[in-house]
Amino acid sequence: MSDVPNSGEPNSDGPITVPDLTVFNPAPVGVALLRGPEHILVYTNDTYRHLFGTRQYGVPIRQLFTDLKQQQILDLLDVVYETGAPVVIGPESPMTLRDEHGVVRDRWFSISLSCSARQTSRGDPEGSGEHGVLVVVVDVTGEVTAKEVAREQAEQRRRTLLRYQSLVAVSVQMVWVADRDGRVLQLSSGWHRVTGMPEEKLLGWGWLDSAHPRDRAGLAKAWRRVVRTEPDSFEHRYRIRRRDGTYRHCSLRVVPIREHGDVTEWVGACADIEDQWLRERRQDLLGQASIAVSGPHRPEPALEAVGRVLVPEPADACGIYLLPEGVRPQAAGPLMTRHVATVTAPPLPSFPSGGELRGTPPGSLFDEVVRRGRTALRRAGPDGFAEADIPPGAAAWARAGGIREVALLPVVVLGEIRAVVALYAADREPFSAEEISLVEEVLDRTAPAFGRLLELRRTRRVALALQESLLGAPPEVPGLDIVARYASSAAANEVGGDWYDSFVTPDGATALIIGDVSGHDLQASVTMSKMRNMLRGIIVDRRMPPGDVLRRLDRATSLLGPEEGTVTCVYARIEETAGGGRQLSYSVAGHPPPLLVTADGRARFLEDAQDLLLGGLKPHGLLRASATEPLEPGSTVLLYTDGLVEQPAEDLDQGLERLRRRAAGLARAPLSTFCDELLQEACTVSGDDIALLAARLPLTTG
Repeated sequence: MSDVPNSGEPNSDGPITVPDLTVFNPAPVGVALLRGPEHILVYTNDTYRHLFGTRQYGVPIRQLFTDLKQQQILDLLDVVYETGAPVVIGPESPMTLRDEHGVVRDRWFSISLSCSARQTSRGDPEGSGEHGVLVVVVDVTGEVTAKEVAREQAEQRRRTLLRYQSLVAVSVQMVWVADRDGRVLQLSSGWHRVTGMPEEKLLGWGWLDSAHPRDRAGLAKAWRRVVRTEPDSFEHRYRIRRRDGTYRHCSLRVVPIREHGDVTEWVGACADIEDQWLRERRQDLLGQASIAVSGPHRPEPALEAVGRVLVPEPADACGIYLLPEGVRPQAAGPLMTRHVATVTAPPLPSFPSGGELRGTPPGSLFDEVVRRGRTALRRAGPDGFAEADIPPGAAAWARAGGIREVALLPVVVLGEIRAVVALYAADREPFSAEEISLVEEVLDRTAPAFGRLLELRRTRRVALALQESLLGAPPEVPGLDIVARYASSAAANEVGGDWYDSFVTPDGATALIIGDVSGHDLQASVTMSKMRNMLRGIIVDRRMPPGDVLRRLDRATSLLGPEEGTVTCVYARIEETAGGGRQLSYSVAGHPPPLLVTADGRARFLEDAQDLLLGGLKPHGLLRASATEPLEPGSTVLLYTDGLVEQPAEDLDQGLERLRRRAAGLARAPLSTFCDELLQEACTVSGDDIALLAARLPLTTG
């Protein structure tokens, strides 16, 4: 007998003399010792504490295990204590209690209860103490749950087998069973009914021969990869040949049969999805085509993008031909067309680049499609296509690529034929009526966007002509150098509303004006023209401070229609002072402030005359701000639009500071170089149009 220390575990009030149990400390089974009729806990080993957590020594077991759901188990301790007969509790049912992490859960244990020797407190005569119960616990949760899982899996496999046997017997689906290496061992009768192939030719790898020639290699490669990697499921779509020689889309779904984690067989089911595939393809093509025409800013790239949507399905190649002027069906006269692009799928050769205008022979297929406004198809004869049956310039390419069929479809915009799309078929089935109808729907859906691009092109040409007529060269003023620059937006179809103007007023001052009309279209250019002319008229009419000039312009602007948009503007005057110097009088209406750069490289923004933008926003009767700034010899005044300082994802103040620093560094550069450097740097990042107007005084007076 010995005093057993508890190695830092909770102790009762005094040490208890118990049989030496330290040998059980590292044991892989849980061991606990209880004392007396109340079954007071006096010892636990490491494994026991790992199973049930730390339980306080010196406390009756029933108080320690209140979390045990099956409390009747504790009654067996009384039986062992009173009779001395051992009791074994098997793992027939789980015990629910808290684990070492404090989580209450079900576990299975094998427990042995036996009577222990008497235990005495220190100082008591030997043999005078109380005996107790020795508890030995083995956690068998893993073994029990594994057996239960195995039993459930076996039952599930049994039910699956019964379902599968019924499916093979009565289903119209095509079902097969393959061995672990992927060779088909058994097929349902549906395979023969659908494909017309005898069963012996479908077994093994023969079922792959029922796939479309273009799909066969991809299907075989995917199936071999599945056999090698053993995923939990596999699905593949392909075209299968039916007994009448036609092809329909099907979906093959395969799952593995596993035993102890290893694949023993594969079960596959093949279902017809032709109708579903047609719906999905229609939605996909229409969606792709809509996206394709939404990005380009010119009609040619938009049409080419549609062609890329149609290749490689439903066509092997797609040619785009643009008519310079719209042609109405039944119209007479010569017909000219320009080849935009031909998108080809491998292995067809690329189409030679062109772009020049070509005449179409009267009576040719192309001419017929345009004149009648209807789709037409031609199949190649034994000697290929006749020149009249193929679009202009495509005959040599069609022969080299083995083209067997061509379909020409007109693109109609507002009743006029504006383009023709050519579909080419080489090593594939002839175009079906459904495919032609689908492409016609794609062209009908995208025609409005294509028409808008054509209208934008026309609008841009008109707007550019108007803009160029307004942005003339600045005047030549003695003792003053004036330079103007304009850069259009990087977006091909955007014509901005930025403008500048400079002239000598009747009183001899030099007017410097810059402005920006909201919008990037023909309307912006028209509004720009109106604002320029109204402002010139007000300035020439009478001499007044710049703020009063812009106030009158604002009143005139408020009379314009809402379609005119908002306008920002800077009006500045370089005037001579009584002392022989020069000064700048200016007013700013919602526009970036003028920049003043001295000859010695000091640069600052003139912000004393900032006011609201034009368009009737300022209450009637309120004056607009004006300010005057003396100009040193050699100083430069710069007016500019926001495109010079705005960059994506950047605060405007950062752009203004960048302009200030850059202009200061160019203070002594020639004024034309000064403007060109600022413009070139901004054009690399700005997506907006940019106008700037700079005036520089000479370094010396007189």
